[in-house]
Amino acid sequence: MSAPLNQTAAVVTGASSGIGQAIAVALADAGAARVLVHYRKNRSGAEHTEQLLKQRNCEAFLCSADLSVEDDRTRLVEAALAHLGEIQTWVNNAGVDVLTGEMANASFSEKLDRLWQVDVRGTMLLARQVADVLKTQSAAIAPSMIFIGWDQAPRGMEGDAGIMFGPIKSAVMAFANSLAQTLAPHVRVNTIAPGWIQTAWGDETSDYWNRRAQQQSLMGRWGKPEDVARAAVYLADPSNSFVTGQTIEVNGGWNRTFE
Repeated sequence: MSAPLNQTAAVVTGASSGIGQAIAVALADAGAARVLVHYRKNRSGAEHTEQLLKQRNCEAFLCSADLSVEDDRTRLVEAALAHLGEIQTWVNNAGVDVLTGEMANASFSEKLDRLWQVDVRGTMLLARQVADVLKTQSAAIAPSMIFIGWDQAPRGMEGDAGIMFGPIKSAVMAFANSLAQTLAPHVRVNTIAPGWIQTAWGDETSDYWNRRAQQQSLMGRWGKPEDVARAAVYLADPSNSFVTGQTIEVNGGWNRTFE
């Protein structure tokens, strides 16, 4: 059985850790031959991703860019074209860590501003640049663009985190849906909406959030970055060419009886 992404090329933004790193590795496992690993400041994490890709006989390229900066976005697209040629898969995963990173102690207003500049505005403007490239490629099979949303964005969640991330991720998901309408049938655009995924914040969180994450999933556990990555491979797979404009929730099933 051949690998679904055999000899294709991919870009994963925010691929230096967590979900982005897992997606890059999963694409390589599925046969991607060349992957551009985007990061902003975490060079060591990006180099670790690079090593994981090389172990899978996948050629890796690193590119640092701040998605809130126009010149950086353009440089990222140019690097992708220079290193990869035709691109089968573009994953818009990058987002600001305002919970555990350098922004953890910032004010609500500062966090919201940064999330808007990177997660929404930067992602939208980058995706429009990329779309102009993907829709003019000569490949017979429509390339795939994937966005990362949040399963609780449409539902709402209490507290500052919900108030911040709900509108931010809702905007990303709405943009992806509209972009799917705009680019069809030349480019497939889909969204993955993860639930409670155990990344850096989940590793250090309190007993309450740990219990809540497990009990709000019908599967009774935290999700893993690899769970999200498997969904990304499905959406990237050219044989799933009839799947576009969709949002796939990767949350273990929403537990409606949680109290």
